[in-house]
Parts: sequence; C-alpha cells; structure tokens
Amino acid sequence: MLPEGTDLLIDLAIREDLPGGDPTSESIVAEGSVSKGVFLAKEDGVLAGIDVAGRVFERIDASIRFEKAKNDGESFAFGDVLATVNGPSLWLLKAERTSLNFLQRLSGIATYTRAFVEAVRGTKTRILDTRKTTPGWRALEKYAVRMGGGVNHRMSLSDMVLVKDNHLALAGSVGEALNRIRGRVPAGMAVEVEVRSLEQAREALAGGATMLMLDNMAPEEMREVVDWIAGRVPVEASGRMGLEGVRTVARLGVDYISVGALTHSFRSLDISLEFEA
Repeated sequence: MLPEGTDLLIDLAIREDLPGGDPTSESIVAEGSVSKGVFLAKEDGVLAGIDVAGRVFERIDASIRFEKAKNDGESFAFGDVLATVNGPSLWLLKAERTSLNFLQRLSGIATYTRAFVEAVRGTKTRILDTRKTTPGWRALEKYAVRMGGGVNHRMSLSDMVLVKDNHLALAGSVGEALNRIRGRVPAGMAVEVEVRSLEQAREALAGGATMLMLDNMAPEEMREVVDWIAGRVPVEASGRMGLEGVRTVARLGVDYISVGALTHSFRSLDISLEFEA
C-alpha cells in the first residue's frame, strides 16, 4: 500500500510536467505506436519507490503494463533491470520523467539510509530520521528511510512532545518546561527532551521525560549521560551526524542516532528508462 497522499502528489507532478501536452513526443511518435521500456540501474543502490513509479504510469494511462523486477528494500547492482513497462509509446514518454523523479529520489534516500544502518551494524543503535523533509514529500521520504532499514521518528508535530532548545529558552529550564506540559497532553504520549548536559538529563528524568535527546554533545559527555541513564529511558544522539563518526557514537551505547541528512542531503540515484527496439 502506498503512503497516504501519494496519488495527490503524483497528480500534482503530472500536471506540473504536462500543463499543455508534450509537443515533442506528440509530433514525433506515430499514431498507434506501442513500446517496451526497461528501468535500468546505472549504479548500485537500495530500491525505494518502485510502486510509486508504477502508479505514475497507471495515473497517466491505465492501459500501460508495469512489471516490477525487484521490490522496495532490495539491493540492486549496476545494470540490473528494476522494472519494465509496456504500452502506448506516447504515454510512456509523457510519464518517463515523473516516474524517474520519484524512483531516483526515493532510492537515493533508501541507499543513503542503508549506509548509515550498515555503519552501526553490530551495535544496539538504530538510525532515526527527522522532520527535515521536502514539503509534501514527508510520507514518501520517511517510507524510503524504512526501506533502507532506518526508523521513523515523529511524522508531525502532533505525534509526541519533543522539548527542544527554543522551548527551553522560552520556559527557562527543563523542569519548568515539563511542569507546563504536565496535564496538558494526552496520557501516554511520549515526552522527549533535548538535553546538553548531565544536569539537564537528571532534571528531565525527574520531570517525567520518557526519552532523552543528547544534542551536540562531546563523546565523553554522551557516555556520562548514557551510563547514568542505565537503560531507564531510550537515549537518542543528535547533531550533525555523519557517516564518518556515526559508529563511534553508536559504541557509546545510545539507542538511536537521528540523521537529518537522510532526507535533506541525499543524492538521487542514477536510474534510466530505456526503450527497447
């Protein structure tokens, strides 16, 4: 099942690319022409968005047959066929770029996420995403994170309480922020607090926090907090986490590492749609 809102996003993308037809293809393609196209991987990666790509063709012309060769979450190598399409040549051309835009971007996120997941393999740490997503694409981008083996953090501001630095600046302290929250949020809602010292961590736990975010802490400071927490609540490490240092942080014993780059600094993969003669 595709994430909620996918059809709306696809329809917007189609309208964006075809506001007044395609004069190039409409001039060149012979009436009644039928073609077969193959989605080819031009580099290694992890697949995400193959069903979204197929849905693009379905929305643009229901007569097109789209057949997957691989499923989302699977790894692929250079030269692999990811899917095939058969149908009216004109409509295949009209759907080509839109389908590839979804597939290349989502596979880029899944591939980048998988690199982080592999970097912490053998530790207990799991890789979290953030809300640093492309406006309108959040459900799809977070889906791609899951296909890469990552874990979704909150989908929106409505999902949980997350007290961050600006909230603390307005409230004055961790304890006061938690006092203001108490009784104002639904029972059982998760309450995470961003802390930058062991003292703030102690204050957060005393105030009822159910998860801690260690933001931009030095490794020795993170180790101190993790040792003191001793598993009483989950601990997330955050703050410019890159591939080169993520394993070092994982070895400190944190439960999660959040990586905003998964959805704001990924590189789209090189995938093409090529017609067979």
